[in-house]
Amino acid sequence: MNGVLFDSFQHNSWATKVLLKVCSQLSAEQLATTAVGSYGNIIATFNHIILSDARYLHHLSGNAPEWLLNRDLSNDFAVLEARADEAANNWQQFFTQPVDGEQLTILVSGDYEIHAGALIAQALHHSNIHREQICAILTSLGIEPPDIQPWAYAHETGRGRDLPSEQ
Repeated sequence: MNGVLFDSFQHNSWATKVLLKVCSQLSAEQLATTAVGSYGNIIATFNHIILSDARYLHHLSGNAPEWLLNRDLSNDFAVLEARADEAANNWQQFFTQPVDGEQLTILVSGDYEIHAGALIAQALHHSNIHREQICAILTSLGIEPPDIQPWAYAHETGRGRDLPSEQ
């Protein structure tokens, strides 16, 4: 059952890393840019995406990296990428075991109960929304954002391909 989630979470990680790579080339002034309707500036949004990704898994598994527990923010792209990789690896490890989507999970804050399947959906949705906000900021700066759709992921990673045209 968990195999069907493989591409969803691999895409999630891949898209964040592609966007991190593009944004690592920006100036400090560009990184400080915000847009109406966005979480915050580019660095704040990346920290939010990566911390939240690890926090959603913490709710499901009880395991958390030290940087999550300390709510340790970073403006270093190498650190952000390493954390994104660690979160991705932790999700991948989590999905090696059966997951009951109906299992009720109480969030660490203790004030909300949710089915595991809905929390997994939220984890993917959350990252997508905030990556799109970063893409909107890039567009406002006159920078073409990278294609981070699942189509691009599938093509780049060999999970999809163009078929030869019939002549």
